[in-house]
Amino acid sequence: MPKDTTPKTATLYRMVMTDHMCPYGLKSKDLLERQGYQVDDRHLTSREDVDAFKAEHEVKTTPQTFIGEERVGGFDDLSAYLGKAVQAKDATTYKPVIALFSVAALMAFVVTWLTLGTMFTGRTVEWFISISMVLLGLQKLQDVERFATMFLNYDLLAQRWVRYGYVYPFVETGAGLLMMAGVLTWLSAPAALFVASIGAVSVFKAVYIDKRDLKCACVGGDSKVPLGFVSLTENLMMVGMAIWMLSKL
Repeated sequence: MPKDTTPKTATLYRMVMTDHMCPYGLKSKDLLERQGYQVDDRHLTSREDVDAFKAEHEVKTTPQTFIGEERVGGFDDLSAYLGKAVQAKDATTYKPVIALFSVAALMAFVVTWLTLGTMFTGRTVEWFISISMVLLGLQKLQDVERFATMFLNYDLLAQRWVRYGYVYPFVETGAGLLMMAGVLTWLSAPAALFVASIGAVSVFKAVYIDKRDLKCACVGGDSKVPLGFVSLTENLMMVGMAIWMLSKL
């Protein structure tokens, strides 16, 4: 039986204005082309064009993709139609912490190579943990207000002293920087040990004793990372690093 060589075609309506180009329209076009479709790319170049299109097709948003006579819908609808998974906005994910710890590990290897001329020593582990602390602190510092609010859900000290949630990101970042440099250990190690110990106890109580289903504020106030093993590991890493640094004094 001869193979069907009829080209796949789709019609895409998307906003392309002087002051705004819809990113989801571009993503829809790219997705269609990667799936082998020839795209009839139709631009809506004014607000009047957009309003008229929405009224004609009884839709609330653009872009809109048509395949044959069928209106598929917006980018998420198109992704589902083509069998591409779309992560729900509120779905939990470990991607942020995986990316952060992966970058921290690579940075630790680079610093080791530049300073010691080798790829791995015991100092590499110290740099990995301290760099992780700085990167985690940076995530929180992007929006301290949202972090502090989310932190209140489970941190035992923050629930007793609300301002602690605003202090924590600065302590974590500052301690990480000092540990990276290997200076003022008498200050950085006790500070890290204090916040990490409270954090570990708080996470353990919330997750393993109270059995609460919460999001972790570890990578910022808009985190979709579930509170649990990763959060506990973060705090235990800081505890271990602090004890190790104190033992070297």
